[in-house]
Amino acid sequence: MNNAPEPRISTQASIFSQIRPKRSSMGAGGRMTATERPGEDDLRRQSGDEVTENPLLRVPSEKPPFTLSQIKKVIPPHCFQRSALRSFSYILHDLLIVAGLFFLAFAVLPTLPSPFHLLAWPLYWAAQGCVLTGLWVIAHECGHHAFSDYTLLDNVVGLVLHSFLLVPYFSWKYSHRRHHSNTGSLDRDEVFVPKPRSSLVWFSPYLNNPLGRVLTLTVTLTLGWPMYLLLNVSGRHYDRFASHFDPYGPIYNDRERAQIFVSDASVLAVLYLFYRFAASFSLTFLLRVYGVPLLVVNAWLVLITYLQHTHPALPHYDSSEWDWLRGALATVDRDYGFLNRVFHHITDTHVAHHLFSTMPHYHAMEATKAIRPLLGKYYRLDDTPVMKAMWREARECLYVEPDDGKGKSNGVFWYRNEL
Repeated sequence: MNNAPEPRISTQASIFSQIRPKRSSMGAGGRMTATERPGEDDLRRQSGDEVTENPLLRVPSEKPPFTLSQIKKVIPPHCFQRSALRSFSYILHDLLIVAGLFFLAFAVLPTLPSPFHLLAWPLYWAAQGCVLTGLWVIAHECGHHAFSDYTLLDNVVGLVLHSFLLVPYFSWKYSHRRHHSNTGSLDRDEVFVPKPRSSLVWFSPYLNNPLGRVLTLTVTLTLGWPMYLLLNVSGRHYDRFASHFDPYGPIYNDRERAQIFVSDASVLAVLYLFYRFAASFSLTFLLRVYGVPLLVVNAWLVLITYLQHTHPALPHYDSSEWDWLRGALATVDRDYGFLNRVFHHITDTHVAHHLFSTMPHYHAMEATKAIRPLLGKYYRLDDTPVMKAMWREARECLYVEPDDGKGKSNGVFWYRNEL
């Protein structure tokens, strides 16, 4: 039996106030009584072997009764082994699909009679965008040194893949590394850092309605990723202008600046290639075969990251309470159905990824299954359908406050939605 404290229930007057635990499995003094022995389903939930029945129950915010080394010991050792050959096989698999879809867009779709092309192009955009997102995930693994045992090879592969997706590889690698080092910290995390109520923009109450949420989500999913890279929107607060394309910005130190120049030059080189492509064919065709799928990629990146770190059950911590392990556990796995595989399981193994970011994606599912019994209530899987979860989080997770809701900090902050 996991001895972690029972998750507390949010007091806000929304869906959380309707949630009640069925009953405590512990008697007075923390001992289990004969009449309170949990059933098989309760044991599975507490051990993490099944989807949590109520994923909105809060994850414990207290220091866990296990260490990172104990977590690592329950994972089969081969899960930490990286194979360049196997990693390249996933790139080849994705590139073959990308090439096949491009061939259809280049040679078949333009010949379709009306109105069939009206259906065919959106299908192409969706499919190509999803597969390119999978390639983006592999490039992201290169930044974590999870692709192979060779740092140079990881950087070369990551630079090529990310540049063709207009992502400055080294810039993203370093800011993302700091995100992993400070996950769940209100003071030092790099992205999707929730705001206290006092820091909300003045027009926030006017967006706290269905129309406002549709507008907010639309802007976030379309402009969120480029705005984050260009202007650090939704990123960590800095005292001066911050951009992933600025080698002299506050995000990077002196040792990293030269590689930021390399990232910028690589993105510019790819933009030049696209310019030549548009000159040979047309700008319209470039937007059709590449531009719109890239928008799909950007939307998935923002949505996946948002849902991994935004959840009513997840705590955030200020500097007085934060520590790395609790921050890494303040993430949630999501179920994207068959897209889990297309996205190389970055969606449903994110907790394991934050604990061991150099682990290759093809071992992450096995590792997740191994650690869930140990993590118990500190692990959260939410299998709520993605679109429903996106709408719920946009409605419920507006800002964070300490548990008492009176502005007196105990170092632990939870999402609230009353405006």
